[in-house]
Amino acid sequence: MVRYPLERLYEEIAYIAYYFHWPHEQIMRMEHRERQQWVAEIGKINRRLNDALDDGRGF
Repeated sequence: MVRYPLERLYEEIAYIAYYFHWPHEQIMRMEHRERQQWVAEIGKINRRLNDALDDGRGF
């Protein structure tokens, strides 16, 4: 059985909690795949915001 690296789990939890302000318990109850989806969505949001700032559009 392959285990998910604990360090990566902490990174995902911290990332989601930082951006969405969701409690630790709620994030821990998520399946691995769901956490990865939320991490990807946060990344997309950040890329769009950064692109808008780079283009001078702001928020």
